[in-house]
Amino acid sequence: MADVMEQERAELTAAQATVKAQTLRIEKLEHRVARLLRVQFGRSSEKMDIAQLRLMFEEVEAPEPANDEVSAPPVMKSARKAGGRVPLPAHFPRQTVDHQPGPCSAGCNGPSVQIDEAVTEVLDYVPARFRVIRHVRPRLACRSCEQIRQAPAVDLPLPKVMASSALLAHLVVNRFVDHQPWHRQSVIFRRVGLHIDRDVMSRWARKLAWLLAPLGERLFAYIREAAKIHGDDTSVTLLGNGDGSRTGHFWVYLRDDRSSGDMSPPAVAFRFSADRGGAHPAKHLAGYQGYLQADGFAGYNALYRDPKTKAPRDIVEVGCWSHSRRKFTDILEKSPSPIAAEAVVRIAELFAIERDIKGAPPDERRRIRQIKAMPKLEALRVWLETQNRGLSSDSNLARACRYPLNRWRAMIRYCDDGRLEISNNLVENALRGVALGRRNWMFVGSMKGGEAAALFYSLAGTCRLNGVEPEAWFTDVIERIGNHPINRIDDFLPWNWQTSRMTNDLEKAA
Repeated sequence: MADVMEQERAELTAAQATVKAQTLRIEKLEHRVARLLRVQFGRSSEKMDIAQLRLMFEEVEAPEPANDEVSAPPVMKSARKAGGRVPLPAHFPRQTVDHQPGPCSAGCNGPSVQIDEAVTEVLDYVPARFRVIRHVRPRLACRSCEQIRQAPAVDLPLPKVMASSALLAHLVVNRFVDHQPWHRQSVIFRRVGLHIDRDVMSRWARKLAWLLAPLGERLFAYIREAAKIHGDDTSVTLLGNGDGSRTGHFWVYLRDDRSSGDMSPPAVAFRFSADRGGAHPAKHLAGYQGYLQADGFAGYNALYRDPKTKAPRDIVEVGCWSHSRRKFTDILEKSPSPIAAEAVVRIAELFAIERDIKGAPPDERRRIRQIKAMPKLEALRVWLETQNRGLSSDSNLARACRYPLNRWRAMIRYCDDGRLEISNNLVENALRGVALGRRNWMFVGSMKGGEAAALFYSLAGTCRLNGVEPEAWFTDVIERIGNHPINRIDDFLPWNWQTSRMTNDLEKAA
């Protein structure tokens, strides 16, 4: 009997050793495939990681449906063939060139009847051109009453600046939407014989910022009216006054609740500072009551709790699972790690739940999250705590595990309120314009320049979020805002602008 038990024990040990070896081999192969995907797809592999590989494997191994099961409806293919030519936009003006054929044969003068025609449309480009508008105001004298009359002086968008609203809008959009530095625009203009120095453009932009400042303040006040705000920041080089350069920061605050079914207009506001001190977001959000979804930057802590008493304040912290996942994907980029790969897979499952409920009402989102996400989050918490105990406290992997654990209540808060998001990706998308432009203009010349840039990024970013063409918006607003009543500043908010513009045109026509 003892020999039989000893033999079974040995067989069990051997089987366990085999399973362990096979498990390790599977993990190594998974990480090897993950690294190959990273080489091929770059940063996008953060979304296409082991989770997607497992999903692909599950799809391959899934059993075929029975004959009596209802099959999925066939997917309708696009009417246009793959790789076919996209028709030219119908709203572009057309210029017709008529090509008449030559005579049919020598000596034939018979009448011709058109039986068909062939039309070939070619997209053309008319280079941008400058023009000078001459405002002539004749001075008239009446011989009877000896009264002298003259039309009032033309209101220029900027006093003593001989530039129209269209030109000023073009400069701003080139700089803050298309990321063309002032110097590059100056070089482009010189090719057509126009000389505007980059310093002149910069001064015009600062004057425009002063003119549009009330609109920027109203925009930020609108954002602060929301129950939830997304916040983030990014660095930029700030030139000093002869003492070298330093690192300045753009702070960004976003209101966008469309994912939870709230169709209130989205808006974004930027602020600029010379450093990354926590006093700046505290000043920006003074008096705000609601949720702030941001990363784990320590400068935000004073917004959530009083530094001395630790008592909670009116701003409630909401964590970001994209920041947590990124810490694990950064580890995978350098070397294979079974723990990091497993963390990415578990977090990807949480994001998969969010894709299915995007746009649903808040109550429905909360219900689904409580049923599907909360059990996964609790299992993830236990797993992270277990892994963290076996890691060196100074390792990057341990720091990645501690990031969500140290702010766990904030990380799972999105499950308690359907208006909240699982991540801060919305505001990171709003920062892309700054990140792209920074590669071109490289630095901010002064504090005033940084503050002006923050305003223009706010206005242009809000136009983009609301589907408004920024150059048309800037052109019209710059032309009209100087004579517009301050108590009707909301007329110029991008989501109200089209209606305001139509009303203004009707008033002029009357």
